[in-house]
Amino acid sequence: MKNQITIPKSSLDFLYQLKQNNNKPWFEENKPKYLAELNHIEAFAEALLQELSKTDVLETQSGKRSVYRIYRDIRFSKDKTPFKAYWGGSYKRATSARRGGYYFHIEKGNTSLIGGFWGPNAADLKRIRSEFAHNPEAFKEILNSKSFKSTFGVLQGEQLKTAPKGFDKDHEAIDLLRFKQYLIIKRFTDEEVLNPQFLEQALETFKNMRPFFDYMSEVLSTDINGASVL
Repeated sequence: MKNQITIPKSSLDFLYQLKQNNNKPWFEENKPKYLAELNHIEAFAEALLQELSKTDVLETQSGKRSVYRIYRDIRFSKDKTPFKAYWGGSYKRATSARRGGYYFHIEKGNTSLIGGFWGPNAADLKRIRSEFAHNPEAFKEILNSKSFKSTFGVLQGEQLKTAPKGFDKDHEAIDLLRFKQYLIIKRFTDEEVLNPQFLEQALETFKNMRPFFDYMSEVLSTDINGASVL
């Protein structure tokens, strides 16, 4: 890869300092430092977007727009700290025919790249479960593939404690049917994040999500008989 945009150590160090001083006076005093580090993260997000766009079609228009605001919404939270102690952002796949989303979470000691479906609506959840009940083997083949296992390990996400309504608790695919979220996650050490190869590793991680996304996109754009619903 020609593009060697990196994340500097100062970007992680700033987050650590913010975590220790999560208040508005400190943040305002250190705002120039925040803006400098934000610029590094936006540059990395832009480089990743450009590379990812070579193999997928995305709605996200720029790296800058992909990065989330650092200000927390504390209106309904018991945690009243005003700022996030991480850099976060996401890329949205284009059109209703391409489902799933790419997300990055960069934090000192807790960096991960995540893909999938955080909160599928009731209709999508029912359609996915119907597919698993009808033919779980196609999805299991993806989960058991070498690239999936070596990159993500296992499917993650919140699960029901028992079978969802309308499905047999003894169904052969009950382990899949109980999921309420469908997430795939790869975690990185600080050393990996700061390495010049991190951009390439991040791109490879996101590319390895595609079989999972393509499967889900096919399911969610068709009915149980395979006819398009778009």
